[in-house]
Amino acid sequence: MRVIHTDQIRDTIAVMCWEACYYLPQDILDGFRRASETEESPLGKSILDQLIENAQLAATEDRPYCHDTGLTVVYADIGQDVHIQGGDFTSAIHEGIRKGYKEGYLRNSIVSDPLLRKNTNDNTPGVIHTRIVPGEQIKLTVLPKGGGSENMSAMKFLLPGDGVAGVKKFVLDTIIAAGGRACPPLVVGVGIGGSFDKVTEIAKEAVLRDVGSFHHEEHIAQLEKELLEDINKTGIGPQGLGGSNTAIWVAVETYGCHITALPVAVNIQCHAARKNSKVI
Repeated sequence: MRVIHTDQIRDTIAVMCWEACYYLPQDILDGFRRASETEESPLGKSILDQLIENAQLAATEDRPYCHDTGLTVVYADIGQDVHIQGGDFTSAIHEGIRKGYKEGYLRNSIVSDPLLRKNTNDNTPGVIHTRIVPGEQIKLTVLPKGGGSENMSAMKFLLPGDGVAGVKKFVLDTIIAAGGRACPPLVVGVGIGGSFDKVTEIAKEAVLRDVGSFHHEEHIAQLEKELLEDINKTGIGPQGLGGSNTAIWVAVETYGCHITALPVAVNIQCHAARKNSKVI
């Protein structure tokens, strides 16, 4: 059994928060570059090139890539042979968020009560997902989720008979309704199956998949290709100003579901598709 102290968890999360907001992942940057090469709209190409320049400046100057530094979503895969010492695991995650957002000069975007709307001034609480996995390590992933794209996400229960065509229609309807408000070019996470809560969970996990990594099931990989093609035919384009690159990637995740149901969720990620993972 391996002992991991909560101080290490706190400090790791703190660093991950500002790193995620400063440094756009390489797979996203590569997606921008490929989109720029194929973009049919001169304005759209100019926007994509500006996004690439913005990412380079943010990384060089250690500044946030986007002013909306997001709701902090944390995924923790905890090895079953790990003993956490020094305090409460959840409190350590929230302390890490507080520390990271303060030390990284990141915007505090969270209100304590959704109706009274008072800012917590430290970007907590975050949203924490934990899984118990084999081993004696903890894998932490930080996903700063911007408000604009999250607000445009959606979930719906379809009838089983709606099938693939119904899934595709719902995804496209969601993207079209979002238009430029979700800050394209997008990464689109789609969840199919599970329950009311599970389908939204796997849709969000899908946006963590690297751009270019298809699902291991052939029929789901084909659906990903078709959705990406259909989304880019909408003409919404970069920043909603027209073009052939509304999304740089679509990732689909599935889960078993009840015989009476076909739940589908679409979790939209804006061009600030930030993510950061570390293993301790």
